[in-house]
Amino acid sequence: MPPSFVLQNKEKLEKLKSQADQFCQRLGKYRMPFAWTAIHLMNIVSSAGSLERDSTEVEISTGERKGSWSERRNSSIVGRRSLERTTSGDDACNLTSFRPATLTVTNFFKQEGDRLSDEDLYKFLADMRRPSSVLRRLRPITAQLKIDISPAPENPLYCLTPELLQVKPYPDSRVRPTREILEFPARDVYVPNTTYRNLLYIYPQSLNFANRQGSARNITVKVQFMYGEDPSNAMPVIFGKSSCSEFSKEAYTAVVYHNRSPDFHEEIKVKLPATLTDHHHLLFTFYHVSCQQKQNTPLETPVGYTWIPMLQNGRLKTGQFCLPVSLEKPPQAYSVLSPEVPLPGMKWVDNHKGVFNVEVVAVSSIHTQDPYLDKFFALVNALDEHMFPVRIGDMRIMENNLENELKSSISALNSSQLEPVVRFLHLLLDKLILLVVRPPVIAGQIVNLGQASFEAMASIINRLHKNLEGNHDQHGRNCLLASYIYYVFRLPNTYPNSPSPGPGGLGGSVHYATMARSAVRPASLNLNRSRSLSNSNPDISGTPTSPDDEVRSIISSKGLDRSNSWVNTGGPKAAPWGSNPSPSAESTQAMDRSCNRMSSHTETSSFLQTLTGRLPTKKLFHEELALQWVVCSGSVRESALQQAWFFFELMVKSMVHHLYFNDKLDAPRKTRFPERFMDDIAALVSTIASDIVSRFQKDTEMVERLNTSLAFFLNDLLSVMDRGFVFSLIKTCYKQVSSKLYSLPSPSVLVSLRLDFLRIICSHEHYVTLNLPCSLLTPPASPSPSVSSATSQSSGFSTNVQDQKIANMFELSVPFRQQHYLAGLVLTELAVILDPDAEGLFGLHKKVINMVHNLLSSHDSDPRYSDPQTKARVAMLYLPLIGIIMETVPQLYDFTETHNQRGRPICIATDDYESESGSMISQTVAMAIAGTSVPQLTRPGSFLLTSTSGRQHTTFSAESSRSLLICLLWVLKNADETVLQKWFTDLSVLQLNRLLDLLYLCVSCFEYKGKKVFERMNSLTFKKSKDMRAKLEEAILGSIGARQEMVRRSRGQLERSPSGSAFGSQENLRWRKDMTHWRQNTEKLDKSRAEIEHEALIDGNLATEANLIILDTLEIVVQTVSVTESKESILGGVLKVLLHSMACNQSAVYLQHCFATQRALVSKFPELLFEEETEQCADLCLRLLRHCSSSISTIRSHASASLYLLMRQNFEIGNNFARVKMQVTMSLSSLVGTSQNFNEEFLRRSLKTILTYAEEDLELRETTFPDQVQDLVFNLHMILSDTVKMKEHQEDPEMLIDLMYRIAKGYQTSPDLRLTWLQNMAGKHSERSNHAEAAQCLVHSAALVAEYLSMLEDRKYLPVGCVTFQNISSNVLEESAVSDDVVSPDEEGICSGKYFTESGLVGLLEQAAASFSMAGMYEAVNEVYKVLIPIHEANRDAKKLSTIHGKLQEAFSKIVHQSTGWERMFGTYFRVGFYGTKFGDLDEQEFVYKEPAITKLAEISHRLEGFYGERFGEDVVEVIKDSNPVDKCKLDPNKAYIQITYVEPYFDTYEMKDRITYFDKNYNLRRFMYCTPFTLDGRAHGELHEQFKRKTILTTSHAFPYIKTRVNVTHKEEIILTPIEVAIEDMQKKTQELAFATHQDPADPKMLQMVLQGSVGTTVNQGPLEVAQVFLSEIPSDPKLFRHHNKLRLCFKDFTKRCEDALRKNKSLIGPDQKEYQRELERNYHRLKEALQPLINRKIPQLYKAVLPVTCHRDSFSRMSLRKMDL
Repeated sequence: MPPSFVLQNKEKLEKLKSQADQFCQRLGKYRMPFAWTAIHLMNIVSSAGSLERDSTEVEISTGERKGSWSERRNSSIVGRRSLERTTSGDDACNLTSFRPATLTVTNFFKQEGDRLSDEDLYKFLADMRRPSSVLRRLRPITAQLKIDISPAPENPLYCLTPELLQVKPYPDSRVRPTREILEFPARDVYVPNTTYRNLLYIYPQSLNFANRQGSARNITVKVQFMYGEDPSNAMPVIFGKSSCSEFSKEAYTAVVYHNRSPDFHEEIKVKLPATLTDHHHLLFTFYHVSCQQKQNTPLETPVGYTWIPMLQNGRLKTGQFCLPVSLEKPPQAYSVLSPEVPLPGMKWVDNHKGVFNVEVVAVSSIHTQDPYLDKFFALVNALDEHMFPVRIGDMRIMENNLENELKSSISALNSSQLEPVVRFLHLLLDKLILLVVRPPVIAGQIVNLGQASFEAMASIINRLHKNLEGNHDQHGRNCLLASYIYYVFRLPNTYPNSPSPGPGGLGGSVHYATMARSAVRPASLNLNRSRSLSNSNPDISGTPTSPDDEVRSIISSKGLDRSNSWVNTGGPKAAPWGSNPSPSAESTQAMDRSCNRMSSHTETSSFLQTLTGRLPTKKLFHEELALQWVVCSGSVRESALQQAWFFFELMVKSMVHHLYFNDKLDAPRKTRFPERFMDDIAALVSTIASDIVSRFQKDTEMVERLNTSLAFFLNDLLSVMDRGFVFSLIKTCYKQVSSKLYSLPSPSVLVSLRLDFLRIICSHEHYVTLNLPCSLLTPPASPSPSVSSATSQSSGFSTNVQDQKIANMFELSVPFRQQHYLAGLVLTELAVILDPDAEGLFGLHKKVINMVHNLLSSHDSDPRYSDPQTKARVAMLYLPLIGIIMETVPQLYDFTETHNQRGRPICIATDDYESESGSMISQTVAMAIAGTSVPQLTRPGSFLLTSTSGRQHTTFSAESSRSLLICLLWVLKNADETVLQKWFTDLSVLQLNRLLDLLYLCVSCFEYKGKKVFERMNSLTFKKSKDMRAKLEEAILGSIGARQEMVRRSRGQLERSPSGSAFGSQENLRWRKDMTHWRQNTEKLDKSRAEIEHEALIDGNLATEANLIILDTLEIVVQTVSVTESKESILGGVLKVLLHSMACNQSAVYLQHCFATQRALVSKFPELLFEEETEQCADLCLRLLRHCSSSISTIRSHASASLYLLMRQNFEIGNNFARVKMQVTMSLSSLVGTSQNFNEEFLRRSLKTILTYAEEDLELRETTFPDQVQDLVFNLHMILSDTVKMKEHQEDPEMLIDLMYRIAKGYQTSPDLRLTWLQNMAGKHSERSNHAEAAQCLVHSAALVAEYLSMLEDRKYLPVGCVTFQNISSNVLEESAVSDDVVSPDEEGICSGKYFTESGLVGLLEQAAASFSMAGMYEAVNEVYKVLIPIHEANRDAKKLSTIHGKLQEAFSKIVHQSTGWERMFGTYFRVGFYGTKFGDLDEQEFVYKEPAITKLAEISHRLEGFYGERFGEDVVEVIKDSNPVDKCKLDPNKAYIQITYVEPYFDTYEMKDRITYFDKNYNLRRFMYCTPFTLDGRAHGELHEQFKRKTILTTSHAFPYIKTRVNVTHKEEIILTPIEVAIEDMQKKTQELAFATHQDPADPKMLQMVLQGSVGTTVNQGPLEVAQVFLSEIPSDPKLFRHHNKLRLCFKDFTKRCEDALRKNKSLIGPDQKEYQRELERNYHRLKEALQPLINRKIPQLYKAVLPVTCHRDSFSRMSLRKMDL
């Protein structure tokens, strides 16, 4: 207010102030609704999250009356439809991006007293969403409200619970607290109670005093929570407002001024006492508040009373109430009655009608608010308290009726609501378990409730499973139940007096507090019983007290949290269950024990007998559970099977606790459990196994879960029971499965289940010890002597392996399987599934291989087995694996194919594999487990059908093969060397070779691929697709546990860790948190750079490790066989593997060892390399040379040393190392020809090293050896130089081939090398798809081989030499060996390559035929086969002959179909001339280039110009556009000129007789022709009478196709045609075209009309008529031209005849629409014919004189027209 206003109205203001003071003093404690506003939180959240600015202030100020809502809506991101949806509370808003915001609200509306109900408010909110005028009627109030909104932190500090208790940590009590608000979820939340909460919320809603007499207008309601009827009995349990004290005794509602029917909107929150009695009630007092101060009028006038009793028949009263209101104070003892009861003499408002609406809601962990649960807990409590009769609702239950009621209440638990069942789940299960373990004594009778409780548990657990599907872990176990077992379940304390000797060590004296029980108290007060961790201890004497006292004692001693403070009231003690000293009890119990097994066993505890005079029944939970499960049937059994995991885990935990608390963990295993219990377990396992076997096809999913649960159960039993017993259980399961397998057509599903079963059992932490890794292979005394977990480390590996029958250790023999039971099972599974004869098990390969792989991985990473000796013992368990994998060689994925066309060198055919199949794995293996009592099965029995010897093997995937090979290498690496050596000695040659094949495959499999491969795989998002597959599987299979778990399992994700020994840690390890599926999908899919580097590093290390293991194994093999007779064949195989490993990418570490081994092998067995395995020697030279060019100096020095020693060895053996010389030269050639990236500089350095070795080798200084080495090195340098040139011309294919051609020519004298280079050329041609040229190279190679073979072996059927091949190509004669310097093939080292054999020749010819076929030259294919057929006929090889004839038939049928030649274009030819010094060797050279079919002149021109332009510079290269002879003098010397002309094959007339088909005209071509038009005055074109033509005929040095695509021109001749001869040629061509078009079949009308139009059309320029008029109008003066004149005349005659034929043909082809066109053509033709008639008929008389004897010889060359004209 302005100061002037204050001064003027000072008095007024003072008066107002004093009035305000008075009102506040008088009416300060009452409130009244004043104003309201609404904030749309969804908008705030979404906009505050999206506003990217620094300040967090979000201004929402509105000046208009429309209100903040609508404006905010218009500017908001949330559109109208989503707004409507969000207000319904369905749309979850995303708070992740929400940032703190400050809200300023400036728009408020005055609250109207009569519009306070919820409905009115909802209407207002709806209006706010519509920008309508409704809100304008509301009175706005100007005010400002600021609200800070920020997302809550994960763990807020200084937090108070809804009960206002401090949550630790709470370091400083003076700091402003953060309050947690209790949430009332819209849907049920299924979470068990774990803390104490007991709150009541009261909502007064409305009051109707319209019909009440008297003044009651400003009404307020006072609410109190009373524990008695006296006004002073109000309890301070109502939570205060924020500025008041914490708790108050009363709460008032707001006053609505002058309203007799007010609405209320308060929430009053009450902290309920733990124990309620019948006297606790809510009291509502209604007051009229006088606003004006009048004489004698009190401030509050009570105008009515009503109340709600809190307990009704022991149950909490909650819900909606419509209560009558009394006008007077209620009478005495009103609190136990409801106000609905008409009490005598009381006055009520509106005739006792309900006028006050109020709602009461409880949130309690004490009151179940479910009638069925209430009844159950009340009855159990009555037993507990021993208080009868029990009142439940309106019923009174006497003791004699209690048993029936209890049983019916247990079975009625099913009807209760799910939400309270889950909230009280822990307690409920505890009570049920208690009823099983401690049967109650009712009326002196022991009542067995075991069965009823078991049924109830089964049904509750199934209900949870079905209804809470989203709450399962990846094994399909419900999380609530799993956490109950893990955290909550403890063995019920059988004698309630003993403190627990548990992990907390609660020994010593414990003071028991006594607990009062008021007459009626909530049954569920025993909540914290579920925390007790205790068991009976008969040695501690004391008074037995109630179970709750025991809880109390534990709480007091352990100091549990705040939630237990309610257990503190005093009162009388109650007797425990079963301690009713009725005389009949003892006899009952004795009788019960003798006749009924249900009561389980009892232990004598003398002190109790003296104490109570009777023995209480004590049952052990696991025993009772097993028994109940075995005897149950029907639906109960079904539901127990559905959730078998729960009962199994419960049983295991109970067993472990029993052992732990009775200090039996150190007892011998055989005595830990009674026999009866073990029988029950055996029966249980047996029936469940038979369930699995009988139902796996119907209830697949359930059986998968059951199978997994059973396996985990047996796994757990291995830790607590006698292992021999558990093994017998496993055997039982196996027997059942095996017997079923025989009758199944497709066993894979069952075998898959058995695999899962086995894998889980084998994931036991003491798996290795269980297998007795060290005992001898003699049948043991017991099936499995128990090895205690604690001592497994020491006892497991103590005995020494004695030298027994080695084979038993490597075969799945009966002693092996008896001794190493589990390992025997695993390997048997592997053998059975990988057996190629096993029908229908193909899909399980990956699974079984992964199982073995995972087992070995876990052993490898297990610190207990890190010591090498220990590892060798572990590896002994897997020795038969080597044999099993050797059996599978033909099925393994062939890794060798990728970098070597020949595939792996399998030493033996598949049929041989069959023949020895029995020797690795004993025949009886397949299903017989532990060698006893199972029906023996021979290999081809029952469902494993007998195989045919030529059967196709199904190959494994690359991934499976790789895993299998890793397993093999692991065993080979860790097994004891001496044992391996002994075994290798026993193996046959065939088997050793098979092992070597395996090693060969390993080398390829683990070859290092390099980073690029990983990057490429990553870019293909290899992982993404996998992940998508996982998601897809998840979608298809649903999120129901077991199936999904199995899919996951099959990926090997859930292997249990092998470490951890205490019973707790095992459960810990079982369900690993980090493996759950939501984790997987959020992982980053693309790998980072670092990850790729890391993968490549791992791959590299693996490659080195794998190869070193292979090398070690090879060494063992060599040591083994060097003493036997069969060493040759084996050593060859060893060498093969060694060479193969040298050929792969290897690390320097490995190569050093490898070279050392190779040198040792060569020096030990030189004759092996130089006499038997000559091809290997060549291979070795190639490998060594390749490594000589390595960039790493150590590798170079090793390789040079190896190469030098190789030569030296060879020289020492025969004083002549022609062979090695030859092979090194050949190797270098092929290295040069094939290797892209070899470094010539490094190779030169290595050669220098070798030379130095030779010079300094003192022993051989006097021999010819150093000179020979020098020769060789010189020769190699020469080849290298040529190679360098080749490198320069790498981009110029023609030049490159020319160079190779030149090198090959240089090797004319050494056939082996020439052959190598010819093959290199063939390879290059194939790369460029020049198949015809590649075929020629191969034909030349074959001719070369044939030449030398015919010198070596004179066999009739072999080709005589090159001559035989003449029909294929005339060029082949250059391979004939007739010159003087030809080497004799008998000389050592010459023609020793594999091609210089009959089979080599056959191979070359077959390749040639294939290349010809690809080139479309089928006629040549026939010629090649003509050479081949006699060879195969001589060898009587019908198979090959049938193949050849098949291919011939194919070739000829293609010739038939493609007779015209358009379908196979053979090539286009160009003459290319090079002019200019820049071209070096090529200057002034002319070539004919063969280009692919349909190459245009422009294309080759562009290619050559581009290529040379790049080489010399674009401005230097010039293409000469014409085809005239080039005058060198006129060219610029600094430029490079290329002249390109299109040429056609040219044949003389006599040749045409032989060249009939299209192929003939395109094969064996040596002459080509091109024409150049010219006139005598220098122009290219002129008038008809002056137009001359030059024909140029080129002859090449070789016929096309040749072994290269360009051939030199060796001869050139020219023919010049005079104008009349040009005319004759033109007319002949036209006539031919007409004839072709007329006789074409099928006819082509378009083509025909086109040719006709060109012949008879009037418009044709220089057409036939003009030609006739120019040349035939008069007889030439020169007699030399008479003949030409006559020839032209005859041509015209023929031409007109052809035109007539064509017209006739056209007439027969045309439709009616072309009649006019036909007439036009005919008119033109007649016109032409008339014009030509006089010209054609004029004959030259001189030509028709009598014939004179001819004196001169008519030679076409002497005719003037063909001679060059000197004009």
